[in-house]
Amino acid sequence: MSFDRTLDESALFRICFVCTGNICRSPMAEAVFKNLVRKAGLSRYVAVISAGTGDWHVGEPSDDRTVAALKAHGLDGTQHRAKQFDPDWFENLDLVVVFDRSHERILRAWATNDVDRSKVQLLMTFDSEAAGGLLEVPDPYYSDAALFDQVLGTIERASAALFRQVSPGIQKRPPIPKEQP
Repeated sequence: MSFDRTLDESALFRICFVCTGNICRSPMAEAVFKNLVRKAGLSRYVAVISAGTGDWHVGEPSDDRTVAALKAHGLDGTQHRAKQFDPDWFENLDLVVVFDRSHERILRAWATNDVDRSKVQLLMTFDSEAAGGLLEVPDPYYSDAALFDQVLGTIERASAALFRQVSPGIQKRPPIPKEQP
């Protein structure tokens, strides 16, 4: 299912990954999570998007090192274009996944109520086997391609853990009725 970088509000579960500029970590997580959803046959039920807290890169593609890391892992990141998170999205999202404490603080400050604030969660809190209790995914932007690959590996493991936690609830929900012509 293609969301053309907009949220499919008819999906039963709607998730947005948010990093700083939406060109490194969050597009990686979006591609990884969409792949997990597709492989599980749940594409009709899960909407996945990503965004950034800042507007510096709006409209730009992912960082070349992001695209290269994704490609090396069999994922396509070439169609991505950066967006900035809009606080109005909260009401249509079930989960807003962030990569570090600064994202968590910003998004929770943008939320206007406790329900929306509770939707903001650090990705690494879903991975109980994270090395040394790691809670933040490092920003690879000012580093080399090796860190991009390492960060992608971290995101893949944590996203798989997140998917294992949310997929049983998605699979138990009633099917979405097919649209009549």
